[in-house]
Amino acid sequence: MELSSSFIHVPKPSRSSPLPDFSFSSSLSQFPLHFHTKTAKFVKPTSQDLRIFAVAVDPQELPSNSPQRLLKELAQRRRATGPKKKVPPRRFILKPPLDDKKLAERFLNSPQLSLKSFPLLSSCLPSSRLNNADKTWIDEYLLEVKQALGYPLEPSDQLGDDNPAKQFDTLLYLAFQHPSCDRANARHVKYGHSRLWFLGQYVLELALAEYFLQRYPRESPGPMRERVFGLIGKRNLPKWIKAASLQNLIFPYDDIDKLIRKEREPTVKSVFWALFGAIYLCYGMPEVYRVLFEVFGMDPEAEDCEPRLRRQLEDVDYVSVEFEGKKLSWQDVAAYRPPEDALFAHPRLFRACVPPGMHRFRGNIWDYDSKPHVMQTLGYPLAMTDRIPEITEARNIELGLGLQLCFLHPSKYKFEHPRFCYERLEYVGQKIQDLVMAERLLMKHLDAPGRWLQERHRRILMNKFCGRYLREKQLHQFIIYSEQVQDAFEHNRRLRNPATTAVQQALHGLSYTVYGKPDVRRLMFEVFDFEQIQPKAV
Repeated sequence: MELSSSFIHVPKPSRSSPLPDFSFSSSLSQFPLHFHTKTAKFVKPTSQDLRIFAVAVDPQELPSNSPQRLLKELAQRRRATGPKKKVPPRRFILKPPLDDKKLAERFLNSPQLSLKSFPLLSSCLPSSRLNNADKTWIDEYLLEVKQALGYPLEPSDQLGDDNPAKQFDTLLYLAFQHPSCDRANARHVKYGHSRLWFLGQYVLELALAEYFLQRYPRESPGPMRERVFGLIGKRNLPKWIKAASLQNLIFPYDDIDKLIRKEREPTVKSVFWALFGAIYLCYGMPEVYRVLFEVFGMDPEAEDCEPRLRRQLEDVDYVSVEFEGKKLSWQDVAAYRPPEDALFAHPRLFRACVPPGMHRFRGNIWDYDSKPHVMQTLGYPLAMTDRIPEITEARNIELGLGLQLCFLHPSKYKFEHPRFCYERLEYVGQKIQDLVMAERLLMKHLDAPGRWLQERHRRILMNKFCGRYLREKQLHQFIIYSEQVQDAFEHNRRLRNPATTAVQQALHGLSYTVYGKPDVRRLMFEVFDFEQIQPKAV
């Protein structure tokens, strides 16, 4: 008895190669399967089965134009040479290094080493002199750019050597050579443009941070960051370029309104940043404010720049007399000159960040126990030559109050006095830290493009490294927390580390407002040694 099968395949037997009969069943059978195998027989081919396809003939016996002879020679040649390897593209082939004499000659002839008195400006010049194609663009379009921006139309080459604006025409030309334009393939143009936009982005951030800190002395940095993004976020930049009638110089063959966002915004952002890099190098920060608010017509009170509504803590502490009852305009910020006997390098910015009520903390426990260690580690107070000794004493008192504010965590007094924490100093410190590091990298790496500098800048100033620099100096133990936060941070390093980063940046903000940009460089590269990324101790 055999079970039914769902699939039975019986191949057709052939006379030449007899095969055994196999039956495949999906159900089990009670009878075992038997396989009958036969030994394979190899039959000697007969003359009928043998087919001759080619005959090997000595190529010497064939005539020279015989196809068989040509095929034979071609096969031998292929066997000798082997398969053809794929050659890498030319741009990936490493060039041999220049010898010392040629390298020195190239650098010494470069415009980047031509200005001894303006090292930063010199580092942003093109690496080789402009050629005829560059000068053709300058002759055709530069007058239109200058007219739109409100500059005199005479060539800047006629100015004196001691005037940084002498290089303005060159930098203005580089600012408009974005990556998708015709001249972007030239190395000196491409690198010059990318180095300018690398600097310009940090110039814009610092300028607007200083402006909003002085315009809104009671506001926390959160709303101010939203205002800055509303003004110079990449979505709004095409609007400003069109307001200044510069769109035809950036897109000579396209209508800016018909381009899709990913084609329009990166190009406009690149030109916008590079433009302000050039203006900052030649004319300084006051001119940056003029172009932002006069030429482009930015309105800090516009509805689309207003921050979102949030619960604001009531600030019962008073502000400095300079800010009471009025909002400073951009002209007030741009034209401000500190008096000769001013305590600080940026006195109004210091008053905007350090509330006058900090004087009530003079003589407390932190002032006696912690401040001497902090000032010794940072090398404060710096030696200053003042006409009156009382000025030196007053500056050192204010410096001590500012240092205490840098170490004051928001959890301590923020709910009673919202400005009694390091947030506003941290905001300006982050921006001046970015700008100082950008300037350092530009002067240190003369031959590097902006993309490479941007990546290196980002890696050095990562938040985890900034906090580590502070912890290496053992300054994190002086941060003042509230009791509840102190208990939470006691055994949780991840909660504690962002506070050390914020204190590090607040120290740079205080250094900038009290002593100016040179002291920020001293703190970053001498005290904390920012370029030396320290590995964790094993």
